[in-house]
Amino acid sequence: MSDTSVLYDTPGARAKRRNVIYTIVFLVVFALAAWWVLATMAEKEQLASEKWSPFVTDSEVWTTYLLPGLGETLKAAALSVVIALPFGALLGIGRLSDHAWVRVPAGVVVEFFRSIPVLIMMVFASALYVQFSDVSSDIRPLYAVVTGLVLYNASVIAEIVRAGILTLPSGQTDAAKAIGMRKGQTMSYVLLPQAVTAMLPSLVSQLVVIVKDTALGGALLGLSELLSQNRAITANYGANTIATLVVIALIYIVLNFILTTFAGWLEKRLRRGKKSTGAVLGAGEPHLAYGPGHTMDGGNASA
Repeated sequence: MSDTSVLYDTPGARAKRRNVIYTIVFLVVFALAAWWVLATMAEKEQLASEKWSPFVTDSEVWTTYLLPGLGETLKAAALSVVIALPFGALLGIGRLSDHAWVRVPAGVVVEFFRSIPVLIMMVFASALYVQFSDVSSDIRPLYAVVTGLVLYNASVIAEIVRAGILTLPSGQTDAAKAIGMRKGQTMSYVLLPQAVTAMLPSLVSQLVVIVKDTALGGALLGLSELLSQNRAITANYGANTIATLVVIALIYIVLNFILTTFAGWLEKRLRRGKKSTGAVLGAGEPHLAYGPGHTMDGGNASA
């Protein structure tokens, strides 16, 4: 077995000792930094039990603030995903069109909205809803957040879809043309189903981004999402800002972990499904390959 990798040589004895030393130094520095942070928090009384206990002993902090905030986060993220996924897929396919009147406008839309920060689009959307619609002020933040997230993430998803399709071997398209399939049929039945598995990790990463970006609407537009509940909790439970942010961060971590775990399971299932779709010829069924009434040597079975 080779002692080298494609990217780097296998470390020798001196390099291994050096790596061990670097690891020990890093762990020591990390431990000192953690000790300093905890000591500073203790000095500011941020580790006092009364600041952390409400999350364990008082159910109202969950039922009144955290769970409703999480529900609003999930609502905004779900609406954005449901709209952005098909919109982004259409834009991505449009960028691959043979017709310039489809390809050019799709490219302009994608590049334009992909270049603008999502927060600016949320602010513009909110202003447009104020000026040109009768949307209630109670739900206007949700509309603005979803609009900004859809426009930005649909553009990113379009590039993911386009890149996923372009990574497929050109022989797939050539084979589809050889059997007389139109380009729409080739895209629907040949390219997209194969590209889904390749695109899935990037798509899930974008879904995680959507979940986290809902916090921008709470910070600037007044959306009552999860992170914005920090202000209400700290106002009612003794200025426990650090404890509240830690709990909210843990909720985000768990939520995104569930998303990535589900995506990993789905990707494995799709790969297994693709491996199991090929027809396997049995030893006693040569007619499946050579046509009814014919043997493997090309003769007639009835002869």
